[in-house]
Amino acid sequence: QVQLVESGGGLVQAGGSLSLSCAASGLTFSAYGMGWFRQAPGKEREFVAGISRGGGSTYYANSVKGRFTISRDNAKATVFLQMNNLKPEDTAVYYCAADPSGLPTRSAGMNYWGKGTLVTVSS
Repeated sequence: QVQLVESGGGLVQAGGSLSLSCAASGLTFSAYGMGWFRQAPGKEREFVAGISRGGGSTYYANSVKGRFTISRDNAKATVFLQMNNLKPEDTAVYYCAADPSGLPTRSAGMNYWGKGTLVTVSS
């Protein structure tokens, strides 16, 4: 069975940093593009960052460019999201997802989703 398990969420002050991890199992990890999405209360789920199968291409929402970095370790079947200079508007549940097309930027293209991890940024 495919499982994606996020970890690393928590409470941080504005301007601080946080690192998220997503451990995958039950799939050929290197065959999937991986993405991070987030959903704030009362809002639609939105794309945050994506990375291609081999890690050669990365994609970011304009709102996080220059602050967040996505990376992956295929040997460990894990994708990471390093978040720096956090802002209150970054507060959301963060989800990782797997895309067999290798273009991990669309919610509709994702086959599998984790349960999410909560990130709260205080002012």
